[in-house]
Amino acid sequence: MSEATTTPALKPKDYKGRLPPVWCPGCGDFGVLAAMQRALAELAIAPEDTVFISGIGCSSRFPHFMNAYGFHSCHGRALPVAVGAKLAQPERTVITVGGDGDGMAIGGGHFLHAARRNPDITYVMMDNEIYGLTKGQASPTSELGLKTKSTPFSNEETSSDTPLNPLALAIMAGATFVARGYSGKMKELVELTKQAIEHEGYAFLQVISPCVTFHDIYERARAQQKELVPEHDPSDKVAAITAAMGEPFITGVFYQEQRTTLEGAQANLVKSAEAGLDRGMAATAAAIRAEAGLQ
Repeated sequence: MSEATTTPALKPKDYKGRLPPVWCPGCGDFGVLAAMQRALAELAIAPEDTVFISGIGCSSRFPHFMNAYGFHSCHGRALPVAVGAKLAQPERTVITVGGDGDGMAIGGGHFLHAARRNPDITYVMMDNEIYGLTKGQASPTSELGLKTKSTPFSNEETSSDTPLNPLALAIMAGATFVARGYSGKMKELVELTKQAIEHEGYAFLQVISPCVTFHDIYERARAQQKELVPEHDPSDKVAAITAAMGEPFITGVFYQEQRTTLEGAQANLVKSAEAGLDRGMAATAAAIRAEAGLQ
């Protein structure tokens, strides 16, 4: 009787890519990368079964730092590429990564339509409230009146650039899992990442990921960060939106529901189309062949 063979347990280091991260020392994205590697190891999802899709930006370099399949797509176009990858290979775990500029500005339209179609993918948005790769311009999530290289004379009285709220947008658009984490709280971020990946449907995880070079919000995040109240009901959409519109550094699962996924809808459509082949001329031809004794 031969000895049973066992697959060695996966460790975070098994997901470490060949290229070292090139982010600025202290960047919040390091925490997101570490949390992702730990989450995948704990979920025992093999690197060869994982696909990372990104757009353009500091955080969108993420696929290069992971030992997995990856696709560094065009600016704002990560989500349609990810949806295509999932439809083509539904057995893969498809994870989209990017920043607030990539996802909320040029990618804003894709963000809404991916949410309403509910593909079974995870989208991790590293939100630093700034365009970091292009050296410090205001992004769609920058606070009102923030002075940047692109808004040097801005203040709350003169600016009309009200920031977008990614969580509220995701909930209203139809995302079936919506959460927020903080790169400085590793244990919680690992758990939120695992829940997002395990969710069947479109999971959106916004991560507060400060940029130490162009918009350092670490002190404010540390001082104001807290978890959702224990009595929060993630199945209550109105309560979820209300919480999302509240304080900006609250973390936890805001909303979750189960709904038919895009892949499930596509499978049902194929079944319906195949059933339709037996109608009309196809059914008549089959009857004629049967009467004629033809196979």
